[in-house]
Amino acid sequence: MMTAVMVAMLAIASPAPDAFADAAEVETQSAQAVYNQGTQALDRSEWDAAADAFERVVALKDSRADAALYWRAYALNKSGKRDAALKTLAALKAGYPQSRWVRDAGALELEIRQASGQTPAPAASDNDELKLLALSGLMQADPERALPLVKQMLQSGTASPKIRERAMFVLAQSGSPEARQALVAIAKGTSNPELQVEAIRYLGLFGGDEGRKVLGDVFASSKDLDVGRAVLQAYMVSGDRAHLLEVARTTTHPELRRQAFQMLGASGAREELWQLYQQNKDVDSRREIINGLFISGGKDQIQQIATKDPDMDLRIEAIQRLGLMGKDTAPLLKSIYSSDKDAHVRRAVLNGFFVQGNATALIEIAKQESDPALKREAVQKLSIMGSKEATDYMLELLK
Repeated sequence: MMTAVMVAMLAIASPAPDAFADAAEVETQSAQAVYNQGTQALDRSEWDAAADAFERVVALKDSRADAALYWRAYALNKSGKRDAALKTLAALKAGYPQSRWVRDAGALELEIRQASGQTPAPAASDNDELKLLALSGLMQADPERALPLVKQMLQSGTASPKIRERAMFVLAQSGSPEARQALVAIAKGTSNPELQVEAIRYLGLFGGDEGRKVLGDVFASSKDLDVGRAVLQAYMVSGDRAHLLEVARTTTHPELRRQAFQMLGASGAREELWQLYQQNKDVDSRREIINGLFISGGKDQIQQIATKDPDMDLRIEAIQRLGLMGKDTAPLLKSIYSSDKDAHVRRAVLNGFFVQGNATALIEIAKQESDPALKREAVQKLSIMGSKEATDYMLELLK
């Protein structure tokens, strides 16, 4: 039978469960305080102090030990202790293989090795982001070694689209003749249409005069509509109005001609588009040129079409574009309404005012118009505009 003395001795020898919990809480609070010291040292660029603080967190086996290993390696690298940093990163990967910090550790390891003059091969990693880092570093450190790897990545059927896109970018930015030759070969090749279009785009961005010549050859030789579109896009990106104008004048493909008109407009080529309009008698082409002029902000040219073109359909097309160009064109639209007695033209002007939200102009026409059909159309448009001015006019009519 246990005596009272024995019970008392056991109570002294064995702390209560709450005592263990208190000790664990103190240890957790201590680890948190040390971790905070480490992050504060990082903020002050006190690298040695930070590395020491994070080492203590690791020793306490806290739940933040994996993060502490990463930041210790970061601090060691900043202080110039690259070997120690690499060993710390290896400990993180070995001890915490499922940690979310492993990916960041891989990136930091690449950065350290590249800064040390090492050039790890991109293919050595299964992680796309690490491959991209390795590829960029290798291209800077050893372009001759990088180029075959870039080609291999582009030709690989297993490389992710992200990797291939980055590889193409690295190839395009390289100033070496070999890289340029490889980019041109892809742009002219037809075995991989997706890569071909990407290479064409980069020739427009980085190709210069030589690249534009290649683009011309590709456009002339290819029957693929996507390739043709890509070449026109590359011309626009490079500001090459001359080649866009040439395509607009000579291509027999309606879609590519339409796109050339649009891209001339996006390039601000008002004069070139106006030349094309005067030279081209095809109504469909002229309609597309009007759209290009609209895109370019060519109000003066559209005004001439709206007021002087003998084709009423094209005048109406131009009037509609004037309406879409904002209230600054309202005086011009009023002038057209007053001078042109054709009902179709006048309806186009009413639509233009409606698109502008120009209740004032519509009310003025509704008050002055003697043609019942046009007056009714102006009132109908006012009835669905929802503006206070239009509503007040509706109430006035009801009285």
